[in-house]
Amino acid sequence: MPGIVVVGLQWGDEGKGKVVDIVSSTADLVVRSQGGNNAGHTIIVRGKEHRFHLIPSGILYPQTICYIGGGTVIDPPVLIEELKILKEQGAVLQNRLGLSPYAHVIFPLHRELDKLIEKRKGGSAIGTTGRGIGPCYMDKAARIGLRLADIISPLFKEKLGSFLTLKNEELNALYGHKGFSEEDIYQTYSAYAQELRPYILPVEMLVAEALHEQKKVVFEGAHGALLDLTYGTYPFVTSCSSSAPGILGGVSMGPRADIRAIGIFKAYTTRVGNGPFPTALSEQERGLFPNSHIIREVGTTTGRERRLGWIDIPLLRYAISFSSIVSLAMTKIDILDSLPLIRICTGYQLRNEKLKWPPACTEEWQNIEPIYEEIEGWQSETKGITDFNKLPLQARRYIERIEALLGIPIALVSTGPDREQTIVMHDIL
Repeated sequence: MPGIVVVGLQWGDEGKGKVVDIVSSTADLVVRSQGGNNAGHTIIVRGKEHRFHLIPSGILYPQTICYIGGGTVIDPPVLIEELKILKEQGAVLQNRLGLSPYAHVIFPLHRELDKLIEKRKGGSAIGTTGRGIGPCYMDKAARIGLRLADIISPLFKEKLGSFLTLKNEELNALYGHKGFSEEDIYQTYSAYAQELRPYILPVEMLVAEALHEQKKVVFEGAHGALLDLTYGTYPFVTSCSSSAPGILGGVSMGPRADIRAIGIFKAYTTRVGNGPFPTALSEQERGLFPNSHIIREVGTTTGRERRLGWIDIPLLRYAISFSSIVSLAMTKIDILDSLPLIRICTGYQLRNEKLKWPPACTEEWQNIEPIYEEIEGWQSETKGITDFNKLPLQARRYIERIEALLGIPIALVSTGPDREQTIVMHDIL
């Protein structure tokens, strides 16, 4: 299979970056195609930590070409800073990074609007990152946004003027904001455009050609499927599609028989920001887990601590169903090492009715009662184990039970953050 789509099956932060890193070791191309710098991947290689927000993590392999597709939104100074850090670390980027001209551009006004809209919502705020991603996608949908193709165009100043007239009127009328200077933004973004121009390529065509030539392409998903704009826990979602079809659509890729999707999930569940969370730990249960910083449950992009919960099988089945997942990777099983008892949510009950799927309206989630089964913990260390048969018996039983409940093979089990701390149970490729 030349095409692999890596999909997070929860609310993000599942460890997709590590799995992308593993499958990228023999990849020709790694493609990021949705979201913006509100996402983040942390890769640890031989104890050294690498953080990514926009650039695909496959950039760590010198033979791999990385592309950012038209479905993304790009904040130029953030991308330029990432490029600078990579160069300082010795990465060779020439002929290895491509940006789609169709990707929309985030401007300072988008970041400002993000904060103003959240503040106006008050108690209904969804807890965005404040990076301007949502407002940028709003302008894209309204057909007034500017793309990378526009900021390198000779008509950039004219297009920017029309765009800023609309946005400054909006800022002033709705929020009493004085707006932004056209000349300041023009000068600043013209300089950004010159720095990024060498990387702007016909990415979508190049990806299609690579697949036609049977090259191995990894599509790196951002966010998690439960944050999908359409099928996630709306309105507590992101601003793009984070399922497999959305990831492929973000680089203009249609259905193909030679692309398959792998789903990534934690051995428990987390989410950051606001929104429903049926299996959230009680205060007493949270006390059984180590500190959030120790177990790396702090956002790569935001620095916010994540909420923790037990593994949620109905939500995983739901996410699996709309991404056509054929293989799974379980991460962070080592975080459960100290627990005497582990709970698995196998179903929901809502007003005495058992549910197979979560309800569409998030208001209903407040009344969901998880149905749990319990498994005895193993209370011994799994960190760094690379052989399934060397895991404690109860850890093996836990993995096998999850696999049986989901009905899909678990190909990888991560036993720590480092690249080498992985159990390969089946050939993921």
